[in-house]
Amino acid sequence: MFNNILKNLSILKKFLFINLIFFTIIGLFTFIYIKNVQPNLIKKKSSIHIEVINNTIDNLTRLNVKFVEEDIRSFLFSTRFLFQNLDRVIFFDNELNLVGDTDTLDLDPRSFTTRLDTVELEVLNEKKTKEITETKNINIGKDNSVSLNDVLFNYAASKNFGIPFTFTQEEFNKFKLTTIKNVMQNGQNIGYLAITENANDIKAAIDERKTFIIRTAIAVGIVILIFSFVLNRYFLKPIKNLVSYTKTIKNKNPKTTNIDTLKLRNDELGLLSNSLDDMTLELQKRITHAENFSTDLVHEIRNPLASLKSASEILQDANDIDQRIKLINILSHDVQRIERLITDYSQMLKDEVALSREKIKKLDIEPIIKSVVDDFNNIYKLKRGIEISYENDKKNKYFVNGIENRIEQIIANLLDNAVSFSEDNKEIVVKVSKSNENQVIVHILDEGEGFKEKDTNKIFKRFYSNRPDKFGQHSGLGLNIVKNLVDLHNATIKASNRVGQKGASMEIIFPKL
Repeated sequence: MFNNILKNLSILKKFLFINLIFFTIIGLFTFIYIKNVQPNLIKKKSSIHIEVINNTIDNLTRLNVKFVEEDIRSFLFSTRFLFQNLDRVIFFDNELNLVGDTDTLDLDPRSFTTRLDTVELEVLNEKKTKEITETKNINIGKDNSVSLNDVLFNYAASKNFGIPFTFTQEEFNKFKLTTIKNVMQNGQNIGYLAITENANDIKAAIDERKTFIIRTAIAVGIVILIFSFVLNRYFLKPIKNLVSYTKTIKNKNPKTTNIDTLKLRNDELGLLSNSLDDMTLELQKRITHAENFSTDLVHEIRNPLASLKSASEILQDANDIDQRIKLINILSHDVQRIERLITDYSQMLKDEVALSREKIKKLDIEPIIKSVVDDFNNIYKLKRGIEISYENDKKNKYFVNGIENRIEQIIANLLDNAVSFSEDNKEIVVKVSKSNENQVIVHILDEGEGFKEKDTNKIFKRFYSNRPDKFGQHSGLGLNIVKNLVDLHNATIKASNRVGQKGASMEIIFPKL
């Protein structure tokens, strides 16, 4: 159930809900703690009272002190050290008459009797006329409606008689703690002993704890509110904008969400925004690219299909063997053309998918080029007498940022193109050098027909092919693939005719590291 509740809440609401539960649990434990603090503190202080009472009773018994004013007065003067850390000790006889009070003691013994006769205590107020009925429970309210005499009367009649009894009173911002016990001699009850102490420290301790807890709760609440505001403003709201941005892209909504502000952030959300925007742009680019590519492919296939249709229709009615052979050759040629287009198109799509997964790193380009050159020499030197040579200035290392197998593919496609335009027993030269700006430059020079196009950039367009029939048919995708791979490496490629001699030149310029 708890998971179901959280599942349907926003991050902010989840955060506030969890904090509410946390506060509830903490508040419950705090309440239990506060409820137990006071009894524990009272118990600790009353234990001291009980110890003093027991010691006093032992001394009274040992000295055989009677509970009359004279004997108690003498006892108090002789044993004042017993009560030096207490606020007040009061003695009552068995009829609950006041016979001694440490509050009346001073250095002059003559004043004791007089003051003892005239002392008036709140707990012994003679004006009180309330009648106390016998009860087993002794309850003292905060309004102090019950006097100490009343408590003693109830204590004497209760089942707890003979056991020390402690109660508290609150009046005029004072917190009093009183402990009472009866005094027995020779098996007879002879009086009562009461210790009354101001225990404001207990109240202060409790109030201090309550104040601390309340202040802490308020401080934590303020912190949570501030954190919630920051969380919502600087994290959740930007995330909502990103979600809205993705939805507009998904739905192809022309009203797009602006995330340019998020892209300026230097934190993880800024990185996420930039990555998401780059990914979106890349996907849009790929979609557009695929759409254009498909359109071009359909256009390129349409011509051989039309030729196939026409040739097949004519072939049905053709009776001349030479004409039928000619038509069959056309059909075969068009089928091969379509096959090449589909094969190259499929390979190109695979290359583009693979490119998105590959990482660019620092490479020494020279051994890569030598490896491709050696492979081509092994094939075409024996087959057609075409020799491919490698040249460099022998002074530099040629490091570029690239993908090894893609650089191999670039060199291989350019050499394949050069070989296809070259006649037998010709030479192809691959040169590597460095420019004054430390750019790595790769030249591929052949001795073929060269370019007829004034605008040599056309040769890199998809499905473009303007080669003479003697050099065979191609799909027109080879150099376009090369151009895409070169762009991937942030490099440039240029095509031109060689100056002063027959043949073509391909130049790849890699940026400096």
